[in-house]
Amino acid sequence: MMNLILEVGNRILEGGELSWEEALQLSQAQGSDIQLLSAMAGKVREKYVGDKVDLCSIISARTGKCSEDCAFCAQSAHHHTNVKQHDFLDVEAIVSRAVEMEKAGAHHFDIVISGLGVREDDADFAKILEAFTRIKAATKLDLCACLGTLTEGAARKLKDVGVTRYNHNLETAKSFFPEIVTTHSYEERVKTIRIVKAMGMEVCCGGIIGLGETQEQRIEFAFTLKELDVDAVPINVLNPIKGTRLEGTQPLNPMEVLKNFALFRFILPKKNIRYAGGREVNLRDLQALGLMAGVNGMLVGSYLTTSGRDVKEDLQMIRDLGLRV
Repeated sequence: MMNLILEVGNRILEGGELSWEEALQLSQAQGSDIQLLSAMAGKVREKYVGDKVDLCSIISARTGKCSEDCAFCAQSAHHHTNVKQHDFLDVEAIVSRAVEMEKAGAHHFDIVISGLGVREDDADFAKILEAFTRIKAATKLDLCACLGTLTEGAARKLKDVGVTRYNHNLETAKSFFPEIVTTHSYEERVKTIRIVKAMGMEVCCGGIIGLGETQEQRIEFAFTLKELDVDAVPINVLNPIKGTRLEGTQPLNPMEVLKNFALFRFILPKKNIRYAGGREVNLRDLQALGLMAGVNGMLVGSYLTTSGRDVKEDLQMIRDLGLRV
């Protein structure tokens, strides 16, 4: 295993690629081999994306009452959770949160809403456009949106008000997706990604590991993201929420999580791979190791329905590792 890690790692550093078969072999790493794999992934990250850590923050502008049945989601109307639901927030509150997160150190600000997607004639969509316009005038933040499935017209309007990146997660491998979502298809999600790319905006597309998928399906998922040539890859680690279909799911071992971060970096050497939800619960004291295993971005502050840790702690962790914000 050691020779394979070094051989493949050096090949990627020289501009080569990792094959599907090699990824499967590397996924069997255990013990100190995971540490070596992580170290090589760190070298790959260092070469292709440098030592800066990109920080993103989000706000859940509309929470709950979602028609979709995503097995992990606390906002689904198919589940019975304790999530606090609310209709669209006041635009002023959204702008204030953006200003606050810029001061805390964030580079990107993402407005997120529950639901399958947005319509151009939706009153909430008009508020979203207003909020982005005001945030662009009040801050230097890069603007991101996560509004579900998207039409070409809606994508154009988002771009016109300054949105540069659109988040639309595939969540998992195509072969496992029907086990997680039945109310819409994988192809619908891919269609939105293609619309965003055609519009000239960056695509932020990742998903969740630990849903019950196999290791091979995680590799399938990573290669799909490579094929779609997405720009940023947020990786969540399942934090099972009581009341969802996955509430009893056994969490992944922290070293297994780190191994997968390293594999994603090997498969996607030049992409922005970021920590998303679940790192605090699943990695606990090992969170810093993800940044040594190829991760170069972080979602900071609170998530959609769960709390993150204090941004100051994340900034200190980044500095302690000799990395830059």
